[in-house]
Amino acid sequence: MTWQIEVDRNTCIGTGSCAGIAPGHFELRDRKSCPRHPTAEPDELLVDAAESCPVEAITIRDATSGELIAPEP
Repeated sequence: MTWQIEVDRNTCIGTGSCAGIAPGHFELRDRKSCPRHPTAEPDELLVDAAESCPVEAITIRDATSGELIAPEP
């Protein structure tokens, strides 16, 4: 299984919580979050980062089915 990582840079307010929680998956560029790679193997840190985003700018989906993994609706 592979997860797709997306960040809505128009929504992101650059708190950096995602990069603090999952530095292997996120970094700040121009004061906005960016995934280091568009896909990743399942990792609970990705879920934690998406759930901790105060503006829900991060979405994690199953790359095959498109099913939303995080944040929970």
